Amino acid sequence: MRIEQHISQLLYRYQCVTVPGFGAFLTENRSAQLVQDTNTFYPPKKVLSFNFHLKNNDGLLANHISLCEKIDYEKAVALIEEEITAWKFSIQKSEALTLKNIGKLSLNSENSLVFEPIDNLNYATDSFGLTSFISPKIKREVYKKEVEKLEEKTPILFTPEKRTSSWIKYAAVFAFGIGMAGFFGNQWYEKKIANETLLVEKAVQQKVDNKIQQATFFIENPIPSVTLSVEEESNSNQYHIVAGAYKEISNADRALQSLLDLGYKAKKITPNKHGLYPILYGSYATIEEAKTALQTIKETHNKDAWMLVLELEK
Repeated sequence: MRIEQHISQLLYRYQCVTVPGFGAFLTENRSAQLVQDTNTFYPPKKVLSFNFHLKNNDGLLANHISLCEKIDYEKAVALIEEEITAWKFSIQKSEALTLKNIGKLSLNSENSLVFEPIDNLNYATDSFGLTSFISPKIKREVYKKEVEKLEEKTPILFTPEKRTSSWIKYAAVFAFGIGMAGFFGNQWYEKKIANETLLVEKAVQQKVDNKIQQATFFIENPIPSVTLSVEEESNSNQYHIVAGAYKEISNADRALQSLLDLGYKAKKITPNKHGLYPILYGSYATIEEAKTALQTIKETHNKDAWMLVLELEK
């Protein structure tokens, strides 16, 4: 059995998935990004990393495998140990270990473990269906300097001419005046048309920009997507140590009273999807506190206790 498919399923729901005796895969939320050099937009995503220091069994992976494969918890733990042994043997032979939908693990020149996460899979459920895309720059018309100088006047050269009759001179002056008036009138009219055209182009361009922005960032009729709760660390006590889960409520009440008599801050929570009543030793605000408490409980009271990450309804 390959356990990476179960790790991948848990990464959609949890920030930390620990592989006992090997390390932990962690996810971190990253906001949407824009790379201006390439005009590429990237949706929000979960960045995947690996921490080989976190090796203690928190029960999450084994319990998930036990439920999915319908096997005992102890059998699931044994299967995980077998798979980890194969992983370590492959890495020690200086071979890259590729985990489907997760990434690649290998040793560098300094004999240190290096993790390369997969790039084509996004574990952020809020970004379901979103992919990166390139939005080319909007090309706007650039007017040349010669076009902007529409008001430059053509130089007028006066050449000496023979004397003519006065009516011819007046007619020439009149014709020249009409020509100049027509020239400047035409220049004024063309400038007015150009300004009005520019205003219309700006208005049309603004509407196009608004449409592009709306089409880029808003989906008016989104396809219904599967909503998965993504657990994040907060100030609430969302890390719980489970003593057991009981089908009969009377058995659950007896187990609860037994833990209360021993001094634990025990509690009974609502039945899970299998109809079982979980009984908790206690709840903790951080995963470090919960792991410390789980280790103590396993050593002193119940070796089958395991950790549940769940935000209880207030």
